[in-house]
Amino acid sequence: MRPSGQGGAAVLMVRRSGPRGDPVDLRGGPPGRLLVTADDFGWSPAVNAAVGQASADGILTGASLMVTGEAAGEAVALARGRPALAVGLHLALSGAFPALPPGRIPHLVGRDGRLEPDPVRAGLRYGTSAAARRELEAEIEAQFARFAATGLALSHVDGHHHLHLHPAAFPLVAELARRHGALGVRLPWEGLAALSEARPRRAALEALALGALARRWRPLARRHGLAFAPRVHGIVRSGCMDAPYLTRLIDRLESRVTEIFLHPSTDPGRARGPNPGDLAALVAPAVRSAIAARGLVLGTYADLEADA
Repeated sequence: MRPSGQGGAAVLMVRRSGPRGDPVDLRGGPPGRLLVTADDFGWSPAVNAAVGQASADGILTGASLMVTGEAAGEAVALARGRPALAVGLHLALSGAFPALPPGRIPHLVGRDGRLEPDPVRAGLRYGTSAAARRELEAEIEAQFARFAATGLALSHVDGHHHLHLHPAAFPLVAELARRHGALGVRLPWEGLAALSEARPRRAALEALALGALARRWRPLARRHGLAFAPRVHGIVRSGCMDAPYLTRLIDRLESRVTEIFLHPSTDPGRARGPNPGDLAALVAPAVRSAIAARGLVLGTYADLEADA
């Protein structure tokens, strides 16, 4: 057991023991662990500012770095000044600039040099084009290499629009995550009970589809020694994870290990994207009180033990 501090948030990091993968009764036994992660770190200065504030004054314990974001360099500098913040790789396989020159991945980018903005179209392309899959593998390797060049310890791996779960991507993602020393990987399954609060309603279908892929990849993650939280929340209310919702969610958590991911920003919100409401939730006293009432311990992927 090793204590750590994170600005105004008290963080106690403990090694998890016992079986992992299914919901359990939280009314007895050791305290549950809660990982709280900000996605799109490095996307913009506004996202970076929110990550800094939420880690200093709120419950944020980790951030996922978009290494091709316009403010990635600033994010890396911020992370170096906050050693308690666990930083992972936020693989951007759609809707962002690539790490490789566009000329090397012509099947992945448009005329603007950006990766296909629509994740569904991107996924279809990866599934139907052998050339696109070869280029996808090269781009994934390049983004891992760019993260390694920052010198930051790799806490975990996840993906923009969760395309890291795509069948054309995840086997390589898991292998590279192991090779680069990642401690964990995000496998998002919110559980059936969460679907009733989906906003918009179509987010429930997205959560079901991603959950099916997440459960499919659990054995492979275990074989590579990668930890994962059996419950991961953030899809059904992406972009609108306000404090009242977060408080209700924490009150009904079923798993001893849970990750909640948000998209905090100091900019005005946009649909399903960076949202100042997410930042307000991360620093809300009511949310901190809900965590304390459940006896939850804030932590990171370093506190999870991957199954052999």
